[in-house]
Amino acid sequence: MGNYFLGMKDPNKKYAWCTSVGPAELLRSFGFEVHFPENHGALLGTSRTAGDLIPETAKLGYSNDICSYLTADIGSYLKKETPLTKHYGLDGPPKPSIIVYNTNQCREVQDWFNYYGKELGVPVFGITPPRHMDEVGQEEVNDVAQQFRNIIPLCEEVSGQKFDIDKFRETLRLSKEATDLWKQVLWTARVSPAPISFFDATIHMGPIVVLRGTQIAKDYYTLLLAELQGNVDKGKGFLEEERCRIYWDGMPIWGKLRPLSELFIQNKAAIVASTYCNSWVFDAFDERYPFESSAKAYTEIFINRSESAKERILSGLVRDFNIDGVIFHDAKTCANNSNSRFGMPQRLRESLGIPTLVIEGDLCDLRFYSEGQSITKMETFIEQIENSKVFS
Repeated sequence: MGNYFLGMKDPNKKYAWCTSVGPAELLRSFGFEVHFPENHGALLGTSRTAGDLIPETAKLGYSNDICSYLTADIGSYLKKETPLTKHYGLDGPPKPSIIVYNTNQCREVQDWFNYYGKELGVPVFGITPPRHMDEVGQEEVNDVAQQFRNIIPLCEEVSGQKFDIDKFRETLRLSKEATDLWKQVLWTARVSPAPISFFDATIHMGPIVVLRGTQIAKDYYTLLLAELQGNVDKGKGFLEEERCRIYWDGMPIWGKLRPLSELFIQNKAAIVASTYCNSWVFDAFDERYPFESSAKAYTEIFINRSESAKERILSGLVRDFNIDGVIFHDAKTCANNSNSRFGMPQRLRESLGIPTLVIEGDLCDLRFYSEGQSITKMETFIEQIENSKVFS
């Protein structure tokens, strides 16, 4: 990750900005280095600098209720403050030659990326797939695949390179191999004691987000998987004893990863699976059909599915990971990735017979997170799970 950011100092490279679940492979095939503003937003959250930056964006009329990745990132640009300076000696993210977004996650990225297009005088291309799908059919795949193809003339003009289908296939092959390894990494946590937690995975997921389509990401997960599998073989988990196994649904609370991780470890509660980290598992990638398979992969992501499809997926993961309870993080500024607002926790309690808990917070804006109240709720929830296991 350090090398990825330090590489942004090279003024001879051309950079594309892309949404985190956007067509990074297609952009890389033109030789662009790819920057992901959502990743920068997460850095602002983990460094707990977002709170000082969000008010700057509010001065432009942006609501405090919209995506705090957006408001923190634009605030960082306005104040010219970023953790990239302290850690990597960068003044900020690299100036883009092209900006591409995909609204498969939310509409905020459209406003966010167009802001930078106007501010920096850079061409912006938007992909707008069908939303909230129960199943993704061929009609939807063809629609998005054609939108991907429509980017090609602009990419050729900006990059100065003609489109090469073989380069695209090669990049997608590397993404497929990396994402398959990432899935195997996450699924080592099916065993008890699990060798990796949700909190570990939020850190280890860096390469699958920002280095997708590179040999580096594949090599990283090859090494990580071997280490985790070795721990599985030795019966070594991140907890010696798991009193209960919990699923985390929704966004991480980036500024509280360490204290939350320590809280659950102290209570011998293992958070072993999550909706968020599984969002970068792309089973559909197929280099033989690069446009259609990447279109399908990026349209069938969890956040873009119907409520009933989400319930089926969650139920399957709860069974696969032998989950005892589910925590839903209702993120104030991320309605699209908060799945507790339409009765999902109650339906899962009834269908799976396991307890659920909703906590209020946010991905970056800690003003919406009451730490003391949330800790009390989570500790009580863990006790509830343990009591239900005793009497079951």
